[in-house]
Amino acid sequence: MKVLIEEMHSRGHNITIIRPNSSWYITEKSPLYTSITIPDETNEFENFFEEYLWKVMQIERGDGSGLSFLQLQVDLFMMLSKAHYISCKMVSAILEDKTLVKRLQNERYDLVLTDPAIAGGVFLAHYLKLPLVLNVRWITSGEGHFVIAPSPMSYVPLPGTGHTDKMSFTQRVKNVLFQSFIFFQDRFVVGPHYDALIEKYLDYKTDIVSLIQAADIWLMRADFVFEFPRPTMPNVVYMGGFQCKPSKPLPADLEAFVQSSGEHGFIIMSLGTLVKSLPADMANDIAAAFASLPQKVIWRHLGDRPSTVGNNTLIVDWIPQNDLLGHSKIKAFVAHGGTNGVQEAIYHGVPILGIPLFFDQFDNLLRVQERGAGKILKLSEFSGHTFGQALRELLGDASYRRNMQRLSSLHRDQPMRPLDSAIFWIEYVIRNKGATHLRSEFYKMPWYSYHSVDVVLVLFTIVAVFVLSIVAIIRYVCYKTCCKQKMKNE
Repeated sequence: MKVLIEEMHSRGHNITIIRPNSSWYITEKSPLYTSITIPDETNEFENFFEEYLWKVMQIERGDGSGLSFLQLQVDLFMMLSKAHYISCKMVSAILEDKTLVKRLQNERYDLVLTDPAIAGGVFLAHYLKLPLVLNVRWITSGEGHFVIAPSPMSYVPLPGTGHTDKMSFTQRVKNVLFQSFIFFQDRFVVGPHYDALIEKYLDYKTDIVSLIQAADIWLMRADFVFEFPRPTMPNVVYMGGFQCKPSKPLPADLEAFVQSSGEHGFIIMSLGTLVKSLPADMANDIAAAFASLPQKVIWRHLGDRPSTVGNNTLIVDWIPQNDLLGHSKIKAFVAHGGTNGVQEAIYHGVPILGIPLFFDQFDNLLRVQERGAGKILKLSEFSGHTFGQALRELLGDASYRRNMQRLSSLHRDQPMRPLDSAIFWIEYVIRNKGATHLRSEFYKMPWYSYHSVDVVLVLFTIVAVFVLSIVAIIRYVCYKTCCKQKMKNE
């Protein structure tokens, strides 16, 4: 969001931010925008992610049971339920403040821009009757494409299945079964919180997914260099890599370190902002593998310093990731597979050794691996030996770098930058007071009409009546003929 805010401000737009007081990235005071801060309770989620990651690692590395896995899923559902409950509570606090509501109405905003993964902003846009633009990859019930565009289960893999777009029969069965988990999450974990909000504040019957589907423009944080081909819709605008930009010069100490790598170059490793530390044995295995390489290594690591760190490895609390990925001496990126990191690696053409930890990270890395631009090392397969072996293969086989540079070339070969495209469509909605002509209203159809079940039943009934009528006529004619023949014989 911050990237879009900065760009919109640079083009002269006046922006009001509604933010929780615990926001990690959006500060209350800024020259870029006016802020409205709402008290909330989301600070506790920072600890949740760290605890969740440790449980995932424990299970993936063989230290957990089936019961542990089940408990992990329950914990995740409870976290999701609480996050959406807090979002709805925050919206309710806004709407109960009549002075604030009057202010929001009097400002005559042109549109609402929001991320629908937590859908309070979506609800507020409909309450205020404003055009809605989504900065989206995820919605309340999973990946956004699945509620806006046709998504055949035969070749569109659901996130979490770990499948490509070329699925065997067994994989297609798994893909369909995963749909039931999404239905459960939407209907019983997330939906009830928004249903209560809708019933209290809207004067018409709907649900949160329908409100999301009614958005004017979807700014989708993906592109088809990264995503598997699939059906889409005219109001979906792809802006994958919109946050990517040319690298800037490194600080003097980092520049000196990478220049000391000589012809071997350097590697960077980062497992994202949510990962505070790794198990000591895993960190020691990683450090020992790095120490055996001729390359220099810059490792963003916040835990205790591993005992096996080599002289070629620099451990830091923070790295200028984009600037390092754009450096001429970069050779590889060891990453967890978050969307931003993967897209930055594609932009700069740097092959990835992925160690997926949770959520969509395996699916992101799978798309890179399928295009021959990286390798995946699962936690269940991780050891010092397998990590070192995978890293040496990535560095030694030039095809990985070549394939990633091809992806980079394809990504950059566009008529306009993804960020420019995103801003164009935001301003398009402002100029035209919406984009309803691009939006299908299929979401207003009942499920049986959408899938033409009623049409099939009517046609089947007509055919059945016709066939039965023919059969009845034939039987009647046969019966009459037999009766006449019998009378004649008598």
